[in-house]
Amino acid sequence: MARANKSQSAKANGANVGYEAELWKMADALRGSMDAAEYKHVVLGLIFLKYISDAFEELHARLEGEKEQGADPEDPDEYRAKGIFWVL
Repeated sequence: MARANKSQSAKANGANVGYEAELWKMADALRGSMDAAEYKHVVLGLIFLKYISDAFEELHARLEGEKEQGADPEDPDEYRAKGIFWVL
């Protein structure tokens, strides 16, 4: 009974959207017959892209907040100075 209440409360607050299993199925379909040893190259590339995207977004938000001090969130040199890729 406690399990049902926990599940209902998760659905009520939006914590469990329910698309995780569907995403996993799609990832398996995309991988297809590719061996896991080969697939790691795809996954490592995606992890790298996620990292640079997150780093860019974090600095962009900080630069937006520092506009009054002369920061320009649209200047690629602001990102290069911090060693962060400029993402268009």
